Amino acid sequence: MKHVSNEWRKSSEMKIPRWLLLATIVPILWGVWGALIEIPEKWVHPTFPPTLGYVAWAFTMALVAVFALRNIHWKFESDVRSVRYGCAVGFSGAAGQLLLFWVLTQGPAYIIFPIICLSPVITIVLSAALLHERTHALAATGIVLSLLAIFFLSLQEPGTGPVHGYGWFAITISIFLMWGLQAYFMKSSTDRISPEGLFVYMAIAAVLLCPIAWLMTDFSARINWGLSGLYLSGSLQLLNSLGALLLIYAIRWGKAIIVVPMINGLFPIVTIVLSLVIYRRIPTTYNFIGLFLAMIAIFLMAFDEVKHGTPVADATIVQCREPMALR
Repeated sequence: MKHVSNEWRKSSEMKIPRWLLLATIVPILWGVWGALIEIPEKWVHPTFPPTLGYVAWAFTMALVAVFALRNIHWKFESDVRSVRYGCAVGFSGAAGQLLLFWVLTQGPAYIIFPIICLSPVITIVLSAALLHERTHALAATGIVLSLLAIFFLSLQEPGTGPVHGYGWFAITISIFLMWGLQAYFMKSSTDRISPEGLFVYMAIAAVLLCPIAWLMTDFSARINWGLSGLYLSGSLQLLNSLGALLLIYAIRWGKAIIVVPMINGLFPIVTIVLSLVIYRRIPTTYNFIGLFLAMIAIFLMAFDEVKHGTPVADATIVQCREPMALR
């Protein structure tokens, strides 16, 4: 019996931790979403407008928020401070998401997502300036490389680049700023609001911006309400929203300082690889340099967070007001 007990204990210890399993699933969900969301908005005829894609995303956020509410027994923080943090996080994320749906029709996901995923630069700078957190060598190097990466990703070789003009770049930078600000609010709201409550406020903000997306839609053009339009877009948006909720529980069972950088570093790689395989578009030389620098920058900032971040004393205490998807 003792031998059997020891064998059982060894086998149980070899099981993959729940947080690691979820931290692997989330970047796959977001990476697939990031790569395939271009299809209903660009590659089918008629297309499904990105503004309506936002509405579909908001609906999936509300749907997933129901499960979050169940886990906190249908109660969430409603005091003034929690509402302020919830609105700050929710509207900065939702506004960025609304812009993202549009900008993906103007440029390729494999360029746009690496720029957006560099948003921890904004979070680090604001945290150092306002929360008086120290910036260490790895993070500082990541910030410098991030700026270089953004520069190279914005450059287009005349006549050969996958995109033209710089309107898409201006909007991408706006999203980069909004999501960096969102992550700062998440970080500064630690111990102020539960992760499920924060997710509910994010869903509420997403729904409240739906009328703007609806008014921005050109209903005079043909809209794909079929399987390759509305239903495909809705299914992909569900991947995004589900990934956001799974991130909450990955952090609950693990440590935010490991889970968040791991996910933020891996999911753009999935998007880049899938985009290059599916759409067979070869980045310009400038873009290759930018992609390479962006990946190094993301991992440098991630390793700095793991090395110098504040340890989580109790895995059951949720420190997950860190960058959360998206969103």
